[in-house]
Amino acid sequence: MNWKEITTLEEWNEIIGRSTERGQVILKHSTTCPVSSNALHEYEQYLQDTPNQDLDYTLVKVIESRPVSNKIAEDLNVKHESPQIIFIKDKAKYWDTSHWSVTKAHMAAVLD
Repeated sequence: MNWKEITTLEEWNEIIGRSTERGQVILKHSTTCPVSSNALHEYEQYLQDTPNQDLDYTLVKVIESRPVSNKIAEDLNVKHESPQIIFIKDKAKYWDTSHWSVTKAHMAAVLD
């Protein structure tokens, strides 16, 4: 399974709207941070194994798509961090974690 990158506020609005029908998983990723690079690797490892098929997976690059990243933090009332993974259900944050806690094992424990 693959993730989709979003870069616009319109795409974000579609995702948060879709969260009433399907869970949404967002990885906020910094392309300049080694910790974030590790988190992206863990995210991809989770998706290559047997991810929860009932969820959609998205990536937001926090530097390149700053308005989207900021809007996510605002809409979900979460502190901006990167790397950060956020699981959204019914237009609200269900779970989030950041930095070294973004691991394949942690994602599997929560999402599966």
